[in-house]
Amino acid sequence: MKSAWIFYKKEMLEAARNYKLIWVPIVFLMLGIMQPLSTYYLPDILSMSANIPKEAAALFETPPPAKVVAQTMSQYSTVGLLVLVLAGMNTVAGERLSGTGELLLARSVSPAAMIFAKWAAMMTLLVISLALGLAGSAYYTEQLIGSVEWIKVASSGSLYSLWLAWVLTLLLPLGTVLSGPAAAFISLASAALLSLLSGWFPSYMDWSPGRLSGLSAEWLVGGTGSAFLPAITSIGIMLLSAVAASALLRRNTLPG
Repeated sequence: MKSAWIFYKKEMLEAARNYKLIWVPIVFLMLGIMQPLSTYYLPDILSMSANIPKEAAALFETPPPAKVVAQTMSQYSTVGLLVLVLAGMNTVAGERLSGTGELLLARSVSPAAMIFAKWAAMMTLLVISLALGLAGSAYYTEQLIGSVEWIKVASSGSLYSLWLAWVLTLLLPLGTVLSGPAAAFISLASAALLSLLSGWFPSYMDWSPGRLSGLSAEWLVGGTGSAFLPAITSIGIMLLSAVAASALLRRNTLPG
């Protein structure tokens, strides 16, 4: 555990030096704030547009506060997820290709400790960014549109973080065998595929992690869908990814 803690501090220090701890949370905060602002001012924007009749603009109805925050999560499923994956794609691949990983493992450092530290650092960045973004979205929604149930925001945000977490965790085993961009592409493609399949075949994909993003939005607007199976599947994928990454890291970094 001591070596894992040392590596975790190293990863967080690198994230600070690379400004990941600054620009990733800022992107999430901007996305979170932009959603309630654009929703609130959209009628004014439409009324000032020369191509839209004022009568049509007047028909626009501001959605409920919970739905506005839920729409923010849809932004995180696209732009937010892309930002996180790009920020973490070289977490393992970069050290493997540069030779740093070989140097550390040659000194009898445990691959499991390295992988755990890298995973914990990625999760720290995820939690900080998502919490800041959702808090900004909920605050401005409450100020501009209406009251927000903060407990629901916290619970749905926790579920949504699990959706982001399993996608990011895929970067660990993929990074031990592929370059950073390739690992990022496969992680994003896996998330997109499971989301599409979950939407097309909901009765057969009730276990899919791809349902977590939709369920978190449902919880915000009063839904009571069960997230037990998707959550268990996501945790299982993360555990398998961590185990595979530990085994592959030693084999591919120190083949002899």
